[in-house]
Amino acid sequence: MNSPEQSTLGRATVYAQRYDPGLLYPLERQTKRDELGLSRLPNGASALPFMGADIWNLYELSWLNAKGKPQVALARLVIACESPFIIESKSMKLYLNSFGQTRFANSQEVKEKIVQDISRAVWQVLEDGATRVHLTPPSIVLEMIDAKDFHLQKIQELAGVDLDRLDIECDVYQPAPHLLTAQFDHAPVSEVLCSQLLKSNCLVTGQPDWGSIRIAYTGPAIDQAGLLAYLISFREHHEFHEQCVERVFMDIWTRCKPTKLTVYARYTRRGGLDINPFRTSHPQALPTLHRTARQ
Repeated sequence: MNSPEQSTLGRATVYAQRYDPGLLYPLERQTKRDELGLSRLPNGASALPFMGADIWNLYELSWLNAKGKPQVALARLVIACESPFIIESKSMKLYLNSFGQTRFANSQEVKEKIVQDISRAVWQVLEDGATRVHLTPPSIVLEMIDAKDFHLQKIQELAGVDLDRLDIECDVYQPAPHLLTAQFDHAPVSEVLCSQLLKSNCLVTGQPDWGSIRIAYTGPAIDQAGLLAYLISFREHHEFHEQCVERVFMDIWTRCKPTKLTVYARYTRRGGLDINPFRTSHPQALPTLHRTARQ
């Protein structure tokens, strides 16, 4: 089984000059889900109280067309959180770079390669419809049916009540679920809370991961000062983006007992990509995928 320590993270790397799907390095989700008390079902899958996806923005995708002329595009990749594996982010960077000196007939072929390769890596089979890719070129290209121009890409902050307005004292910098409290003896509320103070660290290299987070819930009113202190407590924690968001979800779910909960984080980019995990207790569409100013 692959482990983070065996990956290319933190190591000098030779960049491939030709397309190579073997560069993708999958990591099992269940290892960290075990820590959260998410037990395995008889078929080996997790018993999840949430659904959702990991939304990747890929800013450095390029390839050669049939004539050898370089092409570029932004790509958005959506991976269902039910997949048994995630992709280690440096291996994703190396994989995307391997397209750079490879000729493809058209952008549709590039898109199909990415869908097939990522699907096989995170599902270990070609799972139809479970992995989605959208390409956005710098100008309208007729062959890119799903394309939108670069100039239509929007920057927009996460909407909600700003937790960062609170003037609190902080002295805990490892995840501290005990900071989460809720008013169980009051009428339930529905609200959306946001913070730009989420920061954790790469599980292997220790490099900082900066993010903004949006928490929407219905249930007993969550103490906002405690919630902000809890989010700040991730500051010296080492875990991948997807795992941090699932930890936040599970801590709020178990301690504050909402009837509905959605946790959505947008992390700043590293290595030409960003990862934006989305977890929700109930069916809903993916959030509007605008970048924040820091992204």
